[in-house]
Amino acid sequence: MSTPRTFHIGLVVPDYTGHLSPMATLGRELLRRGHRVTLVSLPDAATKSFTARFGFAPIGEREFPVGSLARFAEEQGRRSGLAAIRFIVRGYVREVEVLLRDLPALVARHGLDALLVDQVYGAGNSVAEHLDIPVVNVCNALALNTEPGVPPFMTAWPYRPSLLARARNMLGDQVVAWVIRPVLQRINERRAEWGLPPVDGVNDGSDLAQITQQPPFFDFPRSRLPDAFHYTGPFHDRDSTEPVPFPWEKLDDRPLIYASMGTLQNRLPRVFEVIAEAGAGRDTQLVISLGSTDAEPPTDLPGNPLVVRYAPQLDLLARAALVITHAGINTALESLAHGVPIVALPVGNDQPGVAARLKYLGVGEFIPVHKVTPARLRAAIDTVGGDPAYRAKAQHYQHRIAELDGVRRAADIAEEAFRTRRPVRRQELSETTEGGRR
Repeated sequence: MSTPRTFHIGLVVPDYTGHLSPMATLGRELLRRGHRVTLVSLPDAATKSFTARFGFAPIGEREFPVGSLARFAEEQGRRSGLAAIRFIVRGYVREVEVLLRDLPALVARHGLDALLVDQVYGAGNSVAEHLDIPVVNVCNALALNTEPGVPPFMTAWPYRPSLLARARNMLGDQVVAWVIRPVLQRINERRAEWGLPPVDGVNDGSDLAQITQQPPFFDFPRSRLPDAFHYTGPFHDRDSTEPVPFPWEKLDDRPLIYASMGTLQNRLPRVFEVIAEAGAGRDTQLVISLGSTDAEPPTDLPGNPLVVRYAPQLDLLARAALVITHAGINTALESLAHGVPIVALPVGNDQPGVAARLKYLGVGEFIPVHKVTPARLRAAIDTVGGDPAYRAKAQHYQHRIAELDGVRRAADIAEEAFRTRRPVRRQELSETTEGGRR
């Protein structure tokens, strides 16, 4: 696509690494194309090395000073299930309040003329509407778009096309809407102040374009996506990973099992004990990443696994025979991009939905974290590691991902939406814009 003009684009995104990293990858592609890019996030986002190339416009400096993310992670990492959801929603309400309060002034102060808004920060769409600037949504996590045929994102319910399953899904969506109703209330209160009509949902998407880094295959069958919704492919590059030292000399020739529970769900020490016990006594080498610089690696875990605070994940995935993960979408897609089968231990947020899709694709199995025991995890490792069908499926999707250029395609779509201020519809994209074919 031709782009006769450049834009000053604001990346509006939470300060969680799992959201920041893919959005920063897309932002760097837009920088390469000559656009100006400013990151709009909570103050902790500025501490990440991979955001250094952007301008930075912090929101909520008073409410969320640097260090708040670590404290939030400390609290969230000790919770799972409904307790985790309630805790997250309370924090989400505060973030939405400061976003609605601070973003309009930041847009004016920095001269932003277009916004890329993370889907979970959908309140930014209302700001763009109020200021009459174009906005495109990016699903950096699992796409949150609802429809009766698809289970709610935070459940591990299997996909079934039956009427009973559809009724179950609709009830689940109503429960989610009830839980996050305080967020919708804050959004519509501010919209009323701006003279805008109310919206029906927190994550009502942009009419111009909605982009997800999910490949087309990494979802359940859908029939009600907006015409301007686009599957692209993973936003992965090494510039989104911070350099991490690792004791490579301690690796040996045994098959490698890599275990990571992400950067937020890492305050559940029992999980790492279970992982270590399940891996003990096997003819494999277990590497555990704690996902936290302030976590002291334990030295007395069963089987003497190699435990590090952080790990160079992509390099280890290139050597791994199997991955044990919390089912964050970035780790899941990175594992598939390396053809590695997965045992998932979903904790919360969209992880159960990611885990359900991994099982649906035949690339892994999952155990909800509150149900995991050494025996159950050992059995899952035996199943996934012992059956070559899982690796064959993972390698199949590895080839599918290799055919995609998700970052380039996402940037093409965003540029077209900003340039024309008209919806970019799937069926109207040219063959060259499609990047990787489905």
